[in-house]
Amino acid sequence: MAAAAACVPVRVCHQEIVKFDLEIKAAVQDIRDCPGPLSALTELNAAVKEKFRHLRGRIQELEQMAKEQDKESDKQALLREVENHKKQMLSNQAAWRKANLACKIAIDNSEKDQLLQGRDSLRQRKTTKESLAESASNITESLMGISRMMSQQVQQSEETVQTLANSSRTILEANEEFKSMSGTIQLGRKLITKYNRRELTDKLLIFLALALFLATVLYILKKRLFPFL
Repeated sequence: MAAAAACVPVRVCHQEIVKFDLEIKAAVQDIRDCPGPLSALTELNAAVKEKFRHLRGRIQELEQMAKEQDKESDKQALLREVENHKKQMLSNQAAWRKANLACKIAIDNSEKDQLLQGRDSLRQRKTTKESLAESASNITESLMGISRMMSQQVQQSEETVQTLANSSRTILEANEEFKSMSGTIQLGRKLITKYNRRELTDKLLIFLALALFLATVLYILKKRLFPFL
């Protein structure tokens, strides 16, 4: 009866060792499959450490029970089990270290990929902004060229047709308005660069400038060729 009673705690201890062993294997697999971040890996490792602590305690209990056995054969049998459990625990620890190494490498690679993608995106946005700024500068130069052409036309009109004084004043006012529009375009270029809404506004401004220029030319031609109208 005493021997049978002694087997009960041994059996319970053995079952707990097997349970912790299986739980550790499952936790190691979770670490191997962990996608990150490092905080999640840290939590998994904390759980594994706790399971190893319980497993080590149960193995020590089983070893102590083996030393307390009356029969030498029972003692040696239990000590062999203890040795097997210790070897299995060392194997689990090695697998744990490998899983951590593989997981950390995977997380590092993932973070590097995300960093490279962020740099590529930033470089692309920078290139786009530079392209928009260059296009806006070219459009502004074109508008300034139109302004100079209009000024020259006004000067020629003043020299050849003295009767167009009122028309000349209108053209000068239009020229001043156009210069004011150029300043607006300068400010608009900065705002458009920030919000990437340059294209539609620039086209509209060019259209209005060209329309104003054509209207002015037509008006001058009308006064020169048909002054009585």
